[in-house]
Amino acid sequence: MIDMSAVIAIILLPLLAHRMKMGCAALHRPRHKFYLFFVSLFIVSVLKLVYVKVLVRKRFYIEPYGITVSSSKAQPNKDAIDCTAIYQLDPVEIGKSLEIRRRDIVDLDDESIVSFTADCPRYIEARGYNGIAVTDEEQNFPLAYSLVVHKNIPMVERIIRAIYAPHNIYCIHYDQKSSKSFIAAVTNLAKCFPNIIIASKLESVQYAHVTRLNADLNCLSDLMSSEVKWKYAINLCGQDFPLRSNYELVQELKKLKGANMLESSRPTELKKQRFIFQHELKEVPYEYQKLPIRTTHAKRPPPHGIEMFIGSAYFVLSRDFVHYVQTSQVAKDFLEWSADTYSPDEHFWATLVRVPGVPGEISRAEPDMTDLKSKTRLVKWNYLEGSLYPPCTGTHMRSVCIYGAAELRWLLNYGHWFANKFDSKVDPVLIKCLEEKLEEKRIRHWLNTVS
Repeated sequence: MIDMSAVIAIILLPLLAHRMKMGCAALHRPRHKFYLFFVSLFIVSVLKLVYVKVLVRKRFYIEPYGITVSSSKAQPNKDAIDCTAIYQLDPVEIGKSLEIRRRDIVDLDDESIVSFTADCPRYIEARGYNGIAVTDEEQNFPLAYSLVVHKNIPMVERIIRAIYAPHNIYCIHYDQKSSKSFIAAVTNLAKCFPNIIIASKLESVQYAHVTRLNADLNCLSDLMSSEVKWKYAINLCGQDFPLRSNYELVQELKKLKGANMLESSRPTELKKQRFIFQHELKEVPYEYQKLPIRTTHAKRPPPHGIEMFIGSAYFVLSRDFVHYVQTSQVAKDFLEWSADTYSPDEHFWATLVRVPGVPGEISRAEPDMTDLKSKTRLVKWNYLEGSLYPPCTGTHMRSVCIYGAAELRWLLNYGHWFANKFDSKVDPVLIKCLEEKLEEKRIRHWLNTVS
């Protein structure tokens, strides 16, 4: 680290000595004012150079940044991370990850991904897609993914790379409000693969509104229409990441034998307020801009005598259940009833899976399927840290932990299939190590089948 005070002293001491030699009166002469003006400019220029140099030295470039920029910006060897040591909670390596987090984290931007994916053969080779091999067991058990995203295409690109298999099918729904560069990047990415599609019907997604639910339903409709006869559908958002390789996930899903995996619990009195009153989408003077606001108008009971359950927006659904949702009048009527509720995506799936006789039914008599029991999504809430979860080593956003590198071992061993939230600007080391560990597993599983 450069000592700024020392630099200033080196520059100013000769000037002070000159001032003492010449005397105060001499400094009022025009030529001395001219001299001081240029010395001042010199000092400012030097300090700017020092400041820029310090910033550059403190930057950390997130992979695959080095693929798309000049080699002069490639990650120096001293910043190499030993992910096995991170997994083993080695204090030196954990300390290195914490030091990296204090730097200026430099990631790709949307325009860089647009450029990166414009040349599909180059992009596919650079990211190693042509080296992804899968087992026969995986090929006989294809999966479908619905990704509802709206920003941060570098993170979306990493998610897709982590879950990609050539025999699976992927649908991306981008928000109609997304930036032009984000949309261009998503479109370019999809063009590079025959099994990645853009949703044929796009929503302008509003937080806690039925448009969020519709986005997944639109993708599910497209996935059902595809030629891939997938077994299960999984939905993700832009801050999720897998905790299992495709092979491991197939092994887990086979054990379900057609059952669904998602949260489904009886609602508290507070949660009931979300659907016993009508809600109207209104403008609000803060982050979300628009929100469903509760009115005083009570809603009629759910159609067909449906008993309400609550859960989350995220699911692992069997193909038969998705077919039921698309064709059943019960499901269609319930969707229409849910349109003016608050966050219908957090009760729609949780309720329908409890309807007697549906494919992969969870009986109404069964206990609550909480987020601890459901393996769909591991989320660490700050008010449960210390009792149910170890403390968050990253940071928090609206009570949810954005994970840090020291949680790598816990994430991989907890038992869930996916987790939320991740942010490369919060901790790039964690995402790099998750990628590395999942790739190691994928290769190991494939080698075991061919040996």
